[in-house]
Amino acid sequence: MIFLRLLTAALFLICTPVLVAAHGSGRHVLGVVTAIDTVHIEIKTPKGQSVSVRLTDKTQYRAKNLRRTKSSPQVGDRVVIETEKDDAGLIATEVHYSDSKPKTTP
Repeated sequence: MIFLRLLTAALFLICTPVLVAAHGSGRHVLGVVTAIDTVHIEIKTPKGQSVSVRLTDKTQYRAKNLRRTKSSPQVGDRVVIETEKDDAGLIATEVHYSDSKPKTTP
C-alpha cells in the first residue's frame, strides 16, 4: 500500500512540470472585436474592459462556425486570442474567431 502511494506521488511530481509548461507563458484574451486593422485588434471583454493586442505577420488565424464566406476577423466577431507579452504589451500568436452570436439567457 505504501509503495502504491509513493509511486503515485512520484508520477505526479514528474508530470506536473510538463503540464504547466504545456500551457505556455501567454495570456488568453476573449471577447468581441470592437476595432481591427493590420497592426492591432481591440477587444471588449465580458467584464467590459477594452484590451488592445498587436498583430504581426506571424499571427495565425483560425475561423470556426463562420456563416459568411471565410474572411479575416471583423468588428462584432467573437474571439479568443492567445498572446505573448513583451515590453510594449500583448502580441497575438493565434486568433480564434467566430461570427456566431453569444448565447443569451432568458
